[in-house]
Parts: sequence; C-alpha cells; structure tokens
Amino acid sequence: MSTKHSNKINKIRTFALSLVFIGIIVMYVGIFFRNSPIIMSLTMLLGFLFVIASTVVYFWIGMISTKSVKVVCPNCNTTTKVLGRVDACMNCNEPLTLDPELEGKEFDLKYNRKKS
Repeated sequence: MSTKHSNKINKIRTFALSLVFIGIIVMYVGIFFRNSPIIMSLTMLLGFLFVIASTVVYFWIGMISTKSVKVVCPNCNTTTKVLGRVDACMNCNEPLTLDPELEGKEFDLKYNRKKS
C-alpha cells in the first residue's frame, strides 16, 4: 500500500493559507454579534490575529525556502527544494533524499529527526 507523500514547504504553506481562511471566517462570525460590541470586537480581533499569524508563517517559510537545497527530481526532471534528509518532490511527490545512507530505504519522515 503506497502512501501519498507531500513536500514540507507545501504543507507549511497550506497551513498558512488555512490560517487566512480561518481568520476571515472568525471575523465573519463576529458580524452575527452586532448587538454585542464586546463579542463582535473579540471575534474581529481574534480573526485579525489569525491573519497576522499566517503572515508570520508565510514569512518564516519564505526564509526557510531561500536556504533550502535545490535538486532535480529523477521522476519528473523539474527543480525542487528539499528540506532535511528526506522530503518529497514539490511537483510529483516522489520521495527524495540527500543522504546516501538512506537511498533505497522506505520513505519515512522520522529520518529528519535528530538522533537522541
């Protein structure tokens, strides 16, 4: 049974995008509390904080993305970015590794953790 692998950069970008939508939904819920200015203000502030958090996450992943290693995927022949020892191609989700010891082994994100 094969599992679908996803690139770490894309996962974090998806999380940041979901923070934007959550923030907008929370602010929209605040409209229903127009009669209670305190609850409406709290929901608007909370939604705004979600949007600001997404901006911080986008900035953070942008900084990480500039420092990531670019490799050519052997499956789709496109340039992709790899974070850590193992990652997946951004285009075709092919498992990739930069560590010669891990070549031929089963794809597992546990290889990225520091050994204790």
